[in-house]
Amino acid sequence: MEKLFVRFATQTAKIAGKPWTFIACLAVVLTWAVSGPIFGFSETWQLVINTGTTIVTFLMVFLIQNTQNRDGAAMQAKLDELIYAVKKADARFIGIEHLTEGELDKILEEVERRGHEVHAGKPARPIKGAPAVRAEDIEAAQPTAATPAAERKPRSSRRPKASA
Repeated sequence: MEKLFVRFATQTAKIAGKPWTFIACLAVVLTWAVSGPIFGFSETWQLVINTGTTIVTFLMVFLIQNTQNRDGAAMQAKLDELIYAVKKADARFIGIEHLTEGELDKILEEVERRGHEVHAGKPARPIKGAPAVRAEDIEAAQPTAATPAAERKPRSSRRPKASA
């Protein structure tokens, strides 16, 4: 059911964004406007366009919101992966979309301040605070545990004894 809705929402959003869809909707509105004198600009004539546009708008809001939510989540996942992959990138930026508005505002102020400094000819600097620690850095800093003799692999690099 969910995959069917995703396909439907994605396809509908693609179709709704096409120029010919706009032209078709414009043609409907123009046809409605031209038919006004025929129907005497009655309340029923007005109700037709009001009802039609309200229903279409109501349904499109949900379909487009679904598409935008998925696109936004995919973009965040891609950005997080790029931040993770670039060792010099500040890992604190991973997942910041889950922070509060105030926390995001602080980060944005600091990043914008850094941007102004760079444009003023000053060298780039990291944002305030300690950078996040990456899991592989923690693992690399851990001493390797001693392996019991029974679990050790025999060394294949031992030199054969010289024959006399």
